[in-house]
Amino acid sequence: MRTRIIRGAVAAALTLTVAGGLTACGNDKNSDSGSTSETQTASNGDVFNDADVQFATDMIQHHAQAIEMVTLTQGRTLDPQVEQLANEIRDAQSPEVEQMVDWLTAWDKEIPATSMDHANAGHDMDDMDDMDGDSTEMSDMPGMMSADEMDGLKNASDEEFEGLWLEMMTEHHKGAVEMAEAEQNDGTNKDAIALADSIIETQQAEISTMEKLLS
Repeated sequence: MRTRIIRGAVAAALTLTVAGGLTACGNDKNSDSGSTSETQTASNGDVFNDADVQFATDMIQHHAQAIEMVTLTQGRTLDPQVEQLANEIRDAQSPEVEQMVDWLTAWDKEIPATSMDHANAGHDMDDMDDMDGDSTEMSDMPGMMSADEMDGLKNASDEEFEGLWLEMMTEHHKGAVEMAEAEQNDGTNKDAIALADSIIETQQAEISTMEKLLS
């Protein structure tokens, strides 16, 4: 039921995006081991470890914020290259969120809540600070924007918005690459590692594009 709710929330958010979700830590039943290398086997046969769970849990939240940033481009006058980039980010990261939700479900781990859940419930971004005290953990993830930074983007003038969006998304992508590199080093699940590889390749290319647009 929780999985269906999250998928519905992400789908609802994407309906509002330019082409006209998710940080509580997973409840790892074996987390007291303190090891990222100790493997577990899910009922479906998936082999995974704590690093895989942490990667999926954190990256769901990370992707959700990126999708939220894409949503904020709606109604803005953008350079066509920036608009295309926003569409590509949304189209890549939305199915990746669903994939990671499927993993956590199969691994019997908690699906994290995100700012996107609040956005679809009609709350504004200030409500991110009330998410069970998890806003600090969210902002501690590499590249994550604070509630104040997201409000600044939302309220930026048309003249300021595009440059600010590119700067923030570049920082956000660099954080995702850092998280994916940690999964490459510490993860066990082959599908999670493959996703980490894909995130690095895709987002490094997008970082290069954004840096050129900013120059």
